Amino acid sequence: MVIRRGVRSILIALALYLVSGAVVGYFLFHAQHGARGLEALGGLREKLGEMEVEIAALTAERQGWEKRLNLMRDQAVDRDLLEERGRAVLGRIHRNDVVVMGR
Repeated sequence: MVIRRGVRSILIALALYLVSGAVVGYFLFHAQHGARGLEALGGLREKLGEMEVEIAALTAERQGWEKRLNLMRDQAVDRDLLEERGRAVLGRIHRNDVVVMGR
């Protein structure tokens, strides 16, 4: 009987350690490989870098458009810009312009 109690107490302690170790292992595995784990974090950081580059390009493009629009909005319209847009829209050329035809 005494031996049974000793073996039983050892087996119960061993079972508790195994179960708790398995639970900790489960959470550690999913912290590394899960949908919100460390590997997913690396992918999100890579996407963030790509999006920051795209935002910088779009910001530069927007600033260019705002600059052109400000030239059109002022009290005195920039004549060169107005002429350029008028020719592009109407498809007309001046008699002194040189037209280069390509393939």
